[in-house]
Amino acid sequence: MIINLDELKKFEIIVNYKFKNIEILEKSLTHSSYSNEDKLYTKVNNERLEFLGDAVLSITVSRYIFDKYPDYPEGDLTKLRSQVVCEDTLSLVAKELNVGNFLLLGKGEETSGGRERKSILADAVEAIIAAIYIDGGYREAEKFVLANLTEYIKLAVKGKIITDYKSYLQEYYQSKCQNCKIRYIVTKEEGPDHEKMFHVSVMFNKKSVGTGVGKSKKLAEQDAAKNALIYEGQINE
Repeated sequence: MIINLDELKKFEIIVNYKFKNIEILEKSLTHSSYSNEDKLYTKVNNERLEFLGDAVLSITVSRYIFDKYPDYPEGDLTKLRSQVVCEDTLSLVAKELNVGNFLLLGKGEETSGGRERKSILADAVEAIIAAIYIDGGYREAEKFVLANLTEYIKLAVKGKIITDYKSYLQEYYQSKCQNCKIRYIVTKEEGPDHEKMFHVSVMFNKKSVGTGVGKSKKLAEQDAAKNALIYEGQINE
């Protein structure tokens, strides 16, 4: 094993699935940059799992929206699915699950910000879906997909799927006044270093319009921006 077993067990708790074969979870978190760089690492990376996970993800979302929205024609179903299974949405899911902290990356990818790169995070989510599918069967994989993507499906149906709440909020306030200033302030940090939680307040012209919490400052800022948009009536809870 390369990833610490305790770390893998922590991730099992995050994804709410206990693996019978923990090595397939490790494989799903192994980027090609790591396996290509470490000649002593004999296990394959997560690229093949991504391929399978993409298919499981697609059929799961397709079946869900097919049943949930019986009046939607084929074209609308296709558009809805594409909004949900895209890189932007999957990378947000990855950030919510804190996937980046558990990835095995090569040194080059690590130093160039690979743990935050959308493509790497989205691919890892697909690989995790495949790992759960192989280890526990379709129903377990379906459970994971719907637990993490149903809210995005609902947002897409309302035409309000947003992958970057901060940018959306910035555009909203700029439409009101060009000189409006938005600032994000960390109001509190709590918990041990490996499980730290950040509390952030977003300020608009010196007034707090939203607060958020997250496992990183970036996630807390996104959460604060989302709550500000709810406060402004731009999106629903």
